[in-house]
Amino acid sequence: MKHTAMTILYEVHDNLYVNLTNKCPCACTFCLRQTRESMEESGPLWLEHTPTLDEVLAEFEKFDMDKYAEVVFCGFGEPTEALDVLLQTARFVKERYGKPIRINTNGLGNLVNGKDIAPLLAGLVDTVSISLNTPDRKKYYELVRPKFGEQSFDAMLDFARECVKYVPHVVMTTVATTLTAQEEEQCRAICEQLGVRYRIRPWED
Repeated sequence: MKHTAMTILYEVHDNLYVNLTNKCPCACTFCLRQTRESMEESGPLWLEHTPTLDEVLAEFEKFDMDKYAEVVFCGFGEPTEALDVLLQTARFVKERYGKPIRINTNGLGNLVNGKDIAPLLAGLVDTVSISLNTPDRKKYYELVRPKFGEQSFDAMLDFARECVKYVPHVVMTTVATTLTAQEEEQCRAICEQLGVRYRIRPWED
């Protein structure tokens, strides 16, 4: 049974994470939320309802913002599913606390929102981290199971290409131990071509 709560903000290491939505256009075979309800210190991350902007901003009053290196939009859903609240929250965090802002995303925000959202991130978001997962279009579809079908892989790459124009740091990630060395080299080549940084992140079970 899913335990729901209103865990909107939670700590991971030195950063404060923002959990805006449970909606996601993907059903990744490896998704953490299939096997757990929370992260180490977070409380349940399944939200009772999608929080309003007022609810999100009120939560920041409960935290000592001086403690955190970065504010990261990343929870149990895809942050760009709540784009308006994400952008307004990012503006609030920048103006009030001056903190660097990162979005961890599957890179399908343009498909989710039916428009190119990269220009909207300009001046608000410092880092976009996109889950590349695999260099292979067919394998991506099998792993990520996006509701938008096989166009999703190219849409994700297009989003990364656009983000480079508006966001200082664009990173694409794969997970250690899930790819062959050859596949990792193919991912590195894709990232070089797009002008983004490639990062192999540690496996979390």
